[in-house]
Amino acid sequence: MSTHIDAGRRLDNLPMGKFHRRLIILVGLGMFWDAFDNKLSAAVLASMLPTGFSTLELNSLFLSFTFAGLAIGAAFAGWLSDRVGRGFAFQFNLGLFAVLALCAALAPNMEILIALRFLMSIGMGAEYVICYGMITEFIPRARRGRYLGILGFFGGLGVTVSAVLGWLVIPTFSWRAMFVIGGVGALVAWWLRRSMPESPRWLESRGRYEEAEAVMQEIERQNGTPNTLTYSPSSSDTASTSASEKTEWVPITVLFSRPVIARTAMALFLTVICLFGSNVITGWMPTFFVEQGLTVSRSLGFNAAIMSGYVVGPLLCVLIADRIGRRTSIVMFGTLAAIFAAIYPFMQEPALIVVIGFILVAMAASFLTMCLGTVPEFFPTAFRFRGGGLTQTVGRVGLIFSPFIVLWLYSHFGIVGVILALSGLYVIATLMYAVARVDTSREALSQISEEAQSGDGREADSRPMKDADAPVGPTRTGR
Repeated sequence: MSTHIDAGRRLDNLPMGKFHRRLIILVGLGMFWDAFDNKLSAAVLASMLPTGFSTLELNSLFLSFTFAGLAIGAAFAGWLSDRVGRGFAFQFNLGLFAVLALCAALAPNMEILIALRFLMSIGMGAEYVICYGMITEFIPRARRGRYLGILGFFGGLGVTVSAVLGWLVIPTFSWRAMFVIGGVGALVAWWLRRSMPESPRWLESRGRYEEAEAVMQEIERQNGTPNTLTYSPSSSDTASTSASEKTEWVPITVLFSRPVIARTAMALFLTVICLFGSNVITGWMPTFFVEQGLTVSRSLGFNAAIMSGYVVGPLLCVLIADRIGRRTSIVMFGTLAAIFAAIYPFMQEPALIVVIGFILVAMAASFLTMCLGTVPEFFPTAFRFRGGGLTQTVGRVGLIFSPFIVLWLYSHFGIVGVILALSGLYVIATLMYAVARVDTSREALSQISEEAQSGDGREADSRPMKDADAPVGPTRTGR
């Protein structure tokens, strides 16, 4: 069996088929239930206030411990995925948060619930890192933006279903039912995706060439192209790393080395802003509505309608991300999110609150999807998941303090101050990314790796892609 498998080029030139459809469904199921459990806090916490089970202060602690667990999970997932492999980490995190979600449903008081939520969040934090990384490594570059949008759709659907079920289920069965639903659903997803293969890119980078070749041939067989493909290297393919060049384990400090630090900084910045924006919108809206005098039922109804924008946003990414490029998409969605966030606090009519809120959520979801989906492309295979894990860890650490920042803004300036501050952050993020001129659209991961490791990343970011119009599909040959 040949050891020069060239997994990167073969994956990039593989036509979309059965394997890719199965991949997005199984990865998407995990993302759905992760988002469901992650975002159920909005409805759950709002419902606890009138019953006295919790207070605003305990709600803030609940959210802060959630973010602490998410940060630890993201860091752990990055290390585990690069060290042990994508497959093991892929399953471990999902099983962890599924079991703990069921335990959370039995919590006798808020303090125990906070402790369980912290442990549960470790698995939840890992899921985002691994899911986006899996799509980045398996999906061909020409379709990567579309499939990142589909993955975001699963996450958005999880947010929306969580909001709708919170509205329908909590008034009748209490908040505990939400944790039961999320835990059972995650366990089902864990069982279904137990046979997912290891990433051939990672196997090749670790010198496990025969295993990588076996996985690669199985993927090609599932797509109906076994041993019948030849490849015409494009300009980006010439940067592919030979499988004979085993990548040794590198320390995480490589992320701060001179060739890589610019990409690390931009990835950190984008992740912090998009996570903070998503948290403010999904985590605090129902509580704000209740504090302003709406009943819990009506607050959750408003929230369910507005959060449905989390389904529409990623669908926009599916339609346009590969057409206009991921850099342009991020700038556009960030700009629109800033505009609608700026006008949202001044809406008085219920219909306008729902409509403008829906559009704001759709833009924020699109921005989140493209940012989190693009970040793994910034880093080479050898430390891609640690790069993504680091950025999400820093973003989650920032979110530990965000509830107290939000409470301070709300107590001094009301909901207007909170949402306008969010609008300002979207403006800053959009301007910074536009100036940085980083665009990985349709770029081969091997080319990105070469640029990052050689120190040419900054120059490469600003030049137009030479292979954007080059054929990327395989051609059959007679045998």
